[in-house]
Amino acid sequence: MPTAIELAEQFQVSLVGDDSLALQGLASLERAQSGQISFLSNPLYRQQASDSAAGGLIVSQADLGFLQANPGNSSVGRVYFVSKNPYATFARMAQHFAKASAPIYSPGIHSSAAVDPSASIPVSCHIGPFVQVGPGVKLGERVTLLGNTSVARNSTIGSDTLIYPNVSLYSETTIGERCIIHSGAVIGADGFGFAPDFSAAGAEWVKIPQTGAVVIGNDVEIGASTAIDRGAMSDTIIGNGTKIDNQVQIAHNVVVGNCCVIAGCAAISGSTKIGNFCIIGGAANFAGHLTIADRTTVSGNTSIIRSITEPGQHYTGVYPSMLHSAWEKNAAILRGLDKIRQRLRLLDKSK
Repeated sequence: MPTAIELAEQFQVSLVGDDSLALQGLASLERAQSGQISFLSNPLYRQQASDSAAGGLIVSQADLGFLQANPGNSSVGRVYFVSKNPYATFARMAQHFAKASAPIYSPGIHSSAAVDPSASIPVSCHIGPFVQVGPGVKLGERVTLLGNTSVARNSTIGSDTLIYPNVSLYSETTIGERCIIHSGAVIGADGFGFAPDFSAAGAEWVKIPQTGAVVIGNDVEIGASTAIDRGAMSDTIIGNGTKIDNQVQIAHNVVVGNCCVIAGCAAISGSTKIGNFCIIGGAANFAGHLTIADRTTVSGNTSIIRSITEPGQHYTGVYPSMLHSAWEKNAAILRGLDKIRQRLRLLDKSK
């Protein structure tokens, strides 16, 4: 078990308390015991942190002052890791402790895997059962492909990327280094492109061939059952460090910038460009062919139908929930707003 001083030095934070205290993992404020670490990143939970049995707490300088002035019954012998960003420090410590219990995937190719002879696979890679690797595929060092994953022709996967079971990578897909792709994700399927032809002779939606690819940068995480479509003629691009939740739809030719976060069930229509460091809430949706400025935040369930040009703005378009009977009355008023506006204009002209 690492000592408090070893952790403080590794994660470059200040330590207050017994530097020889051994700590074995992390837990929530409610469940943490004397050999565990918890964290405080919201002042609303100061009292809960004070009462916690945690042997170590990751805190800000301001929260440390409060806790020292208001010690709880269990705070005797506690150590404090003082950080400018307690939440981020917690996440990094959690990674450190998680490595000890993480499964180890030994290098090698399972006997049931189907690997094309032209694929380039370093000996450090792990290829699980029933994995399919197509012709011309290139894997970096220590890539892990777990059971039933399919990597189609001429795709490239960077070093240290982990792909969970039942992921489908269509042809010409490029995945960067240190990425994580969760089960059920589909990357590189055809974009939704059809041209209407409703002539007198008949009716048809004519399929537009989707000849672009998908290019995903380094350190990207893609959630379960997320779909990222290939481009129609240009590529769909996901920038470095972007994190995408479960069941997100990213359409053809979309460009997502660096270090964005996109929560579950969001949908981005074709050819929209999302800037860097954007935050997109769950079930938010974007019309096609938009440009969204850097550092834009979009609340959950918000529909964006126009481009956003000013960086750093926060957009919300969610109508507050209410009793259904009240909603019916308000909806009736909304339906009549245009008539009310016209009457007000007539009244104004008559003055």
